[in-house]
Amino acid sequence: MTAKEIAEIIQGDIIGDENIKATNFAKIEEAKNGDICFIAHSKYMHYIRKTLASIVIVNKQFTSKKEMNPTLIKVEDPYSSFAQLLKIKKTKSLNKKGISENTQISKNTKIGKDVFIDAFSSISEKTIIKDNVKIHSHCFIGENVSIGKNTIIFPGVKIYHDCIIGANNIIHAGTVIGADGFGFIANNKEYNKIEQIGNVITEDNVEIGANCTIDRATMGSTIIRKGVKLDNLIQIAHNAEIGKNTVIAAHVAIAGSTKIGKNCMIGGNSSIAGHLNIGDNVKVAGQSGIGSNIKDNQTVQGPFAFNLKDYQRSYVLFKKLPEIYQKLINMEKRKNN
Repeated sequence: MTAKEIAEIIQGDIIGDENIKATNFAKIEEAKNGDICFIAHSKYMHYIRKTLASIVIVNKQFTSKKEMNPTLIKVEDPYSSFAQLLKIKKTKSLNKKGISENTQISKNTKIGKDVFIDAFSSISEKTIIKDNVKIHSHCFIGENVSIGKNTIIFPGVKIYHDCIIGANNIIHAGTVIGADGFGFIANNKEYNKIEQIGNVITEDNVEIGANCTIDRATMGSTIIRKGVKLDNLIQIAHNAEIGKNTVIAAHVAIAGSTKIGKNCMIGGNSSIAGHLNIGDNVKVAGQSGIGSNIKDNQTVQGPFAFNLKDYQRSYVLFKKLPEIYQKLINMEKRKNN
């Protein structure tokens, strides 16, 4: 696209040649002729003097007394504008249509317009696949599943029976949605299975990373609310609920029947016990362990997580324990002498 076309999309002001074209994306420090890049942080600003990029997106406040080699497009938020362009490129590259001959599709399945189903995928009975859904190779879609408009399902995803996937979802490779929850009852030192007859619901605009597992409810639904973003390798157990616009980093495990509020941020490698209520706007630092309820707007940290500032003060003391211990030994010695 030309600088003019790009500026119209991201609502920017052009400084330089509006007809110059960009054919690829690049980082400012690696860009070459024909590339478009952006600068969102001042520490990268020095690259603008020597970059070979054809177009650079910069903040509206940027000024320079010297003439720039690249054409500049000034916007309010360079990072967001660049992300918008990346999304357009990705959407074009994934905009495939048609159903492979090597796909198994059951008879009473409803398939909308402009759907893409790649080779070696299996679509079961009574499934509804709405307009513009993209299902890549080696996926399994179980009986009575509904998949909303514009959802992209990458290779190797498995969605069990009765699950409901919203519109504009992105589900990355290897994820399993709707496997049985971990439900057993002890009987004479044996564990008997409790049948899991619920489902999983993901609302609109959810993104689920690679190799995640979201278990179906024992009864009712495990629910991933609108706008939730899950990183790779996350386990969400039966009857859990993840609130609207919450983001969760990799290697997090959430036990059964725990409810997490809206707009939360959960750091990587954290664990959250079952049957808890985590409030809205809660921040959990990485590698934390949550064993009790958390009220709204709290920030917590630690293996048995508690208030962040209390944890940090405690950690300062923890690091001084050897020194404190030695002082106690010396005091004991003086006392005995």
